[in-house]
Amino acid sequence: MIRRLFVCLYLATSMAYASVAQQLIPGAKAVGDSPTLSYLFWDIYQATLYAPNGQFDSNSPFVLKLHYLRALEGEEIAKRSIEEMQKQGLQNEALLSSWLKQMQAIFPDVTNGTELYGQRTEQGSSRFYNGNTLIGEIDDPQFTKYFFAIWLSENTTEPAMRKALLNIN
Repeated sequence: MIRRLFVCLYLATSMAYASVAQQLIPGAKAVGDSPTLSYLFWDIYQATLYAPNGQFDSNSPFVLKLHYLRALEGEEIAKRSIEEMQKQGLQNEALLSSWLKQMQAIFPDVTNGTELYGQRTEQGSSRFYNGNTLIGEIDDPQFTKYFFAIWLSENTTEPAMRKALLNIN
């Protein structure tokens, strides 16, 4: 009986997560799920990549969901994103400073269980959602490229996560 309850809760939760991605991209299906990103002994988040029919193309719309497992300040998430972009090779300080300000204005503080979604639109802009609520957009294809490269580029600092998200064996 308890096992059946857990299975029902898991399925309902999975359907809720998929429905946000499907609201953003009709026909979206999970491409892959990442292992938990941990730092020292803290679990930070788990990620899932969604694309039309589960087929990822970096030049087409997709959604990256981050399921947070601990409290973090939005400002710190933005700073860490800039650090990761720099590790991808971007060194334009004026551009990075502008993007940092934009992300700090968008990214909320998160707690255990917060679901943030990043969407690459057809036009190449980035839209951000807290659950199914739009919280901001950065209309710059170069930002979109570097932001999602944090997880999806061959140069990512988390290659196991990339492989899991892209479902690469």
